[in-house]
Amino acid sequence: MTFAETSHASDADGCNRPSGQLVSLEAAGFGRRPSPALVFGRFRFVPHSRELCADGVPVPLGNRALEVLFVLIEARGELVTKDELLSRVWPTTTVEENNLQFQISSLRKALGSDRDVIRTVSGRGYRFVAEVTPEGPRSRPEPETPGVDHRGATIIDLHPPRRSGNLPAPTSDIVGRESHLLDVGALVGANRLVTLVGAGGIGKTRLAIELARRQAPAFDGVWVAELGSSSDPAMVPAIVASALGLGGGPMSPARLAASLGQGRLLLVLDNCEHVIDAAASLAEALLHANATLRVIATSREPLRAEGEWVYRVPALEVPPEGEGDLEAVMQFSAAKLFIERTRAAEPASLLGVGVAAATTQICRRLDGIPLAIELAAARAAALGVEGLAARIDDRLSLLTDGRRTAPARHQTLRATLDWSHELLTDRERVVMRRLAVFTGDFTMEAASRSAAFGEVSAVEVAQSVASLAAKSLVAAEVGARAPRYRLLETMRAYAIDKLGQSGELDAVMRRHGEAGCLRRAQD
Repeated sequence: MTFAETSHASDADGCNRPSGQLVSLEAAGFGRRPSPALVFGRFRFVPHSRELCADGVPVPLGNRALEVLFVLIEARGELVTKDELLSRVWPTTTVEENNLQFQISSLRKALGSDRDVIRTVSGRGYRFVAEVTPEGPRSRPEPETPGVDHRGATIIDLHPPRRSGNLPAPTSDIVGRESHLLDVGALVGANRLVTLVGAGGIGKTRLAIELARRQAPAFDGVWVAELGSSSDPAMVPAIVASALGLGGGPMSPARLAASLGQGRLLLVLDNCEHVIDAAASLAEALLHANATLRVIATSREPLRAEGEWVYRVPALEVPPEGEGDLEAVMQFSAAKLFIERTRAAEPASLLGVGVAAATTQICRRLDGIPLAIELAAARAAALGVEGLAARIDDRLSLLTDGRRTAPARHQTLRATLDWSHELLTDRERVVMRRLAVFTGDFTMEAASRSAAFGEVSAVEVAQSVASLAAKSLVAAEVGARAPRYRLLETMRAYAIDKLGQSGELDAVMRRHGEAGCLRRAQD
């Protein structure tokens, strides 16, 4: 697309208007010649081709939704009635109003955190309230003979070079992660391999993709390779090659590295934990082959690869116990996420004087884990927030309504924990379930007293606790003189269930009681 850069835009009636002033798209001649792109926030909309990009990445929207957006932007903040939208977007077809509502909903999802720029005027129509400005001209390397239009103005290409990649467009805003995005962004800027580590459902993937989206302008291409689809380590190079759009056929780390090229690239290796050796080997091979490549990996434990920097993704912030004021509760990211998702599922479930206290209880019992909170919000649509809080101790059976399109391991809380449990060694499984007898934090010595018996020695307990901490199943506080450990509430509920199934509940409880008596006698 080209556009003549001039100091004034001329209307059809011959009046001049200063450039930069937003006018009616048709009045500005957009139907007669290619028009400049329009910019609002992080979005760029090209009227004549109906293209929408977010941070330089095309947003996948249907033609009808883009046409609705065009009409709303064209109105320059004025109300567009439902009838006008229906007649403009479906000029030759009679459709129901719910078709329009569906297109508006699609637009809002695509706009993510900027969804409020489309305002609903109840019973009447919609307004587009974002500040929209024509995109300023961007120069390119000057040709030997610059092109000119019929008035002698230089022709400037307004299309930037398209960046390559397969980043998905955002469908909702990310809650409570701004400071974490800054921290990880600084790590990625200074180091070539950064691994986001955390428990299942903590939000590693979401954080990695949002970071990659924000980093995209600094790279020639940004790709995401989802490794959770195969449990075969030998398939890792082929999965990554497919994500990069490289040729088919047998693929080895060396062949993939040779095919990568030397562009400034960013690669997200998502869900590495079940193929972690292969993922670590491939990351090293690619980083050695391309000196400007950056890799962000997500895993429940570090890759332990050369040059790796680890960022442990924290849970969302939970309100203090006993907090009953909804406005105060909403200042904490876990509660904000819960309220937003609950409102989206069923606004009526937020009615009631006890909602703030119930929200606090739910968020605390779910350890601020985003996936668990989203599952809880879906269940609150049927039970109400207070009803859900009263049943939250049964979280493993209760939280089962994940997104239909989510991976199986994210559709229920138990499935998420099962995924982690299956990746443990037999010894680690035994120690983890025995640690469930601790209601709070514990030392390594206390863990050995309660869990080291039968086929498990004290040394093996120490090794297993350290490994469980590395795999994000045990929280470790290592800053003190004597490190302390604890199971999160959600993991403890799961471990207690496993302990009961194992048939050794009575033996572990007896051992734990004896250890407590011995400790008190020594004190």
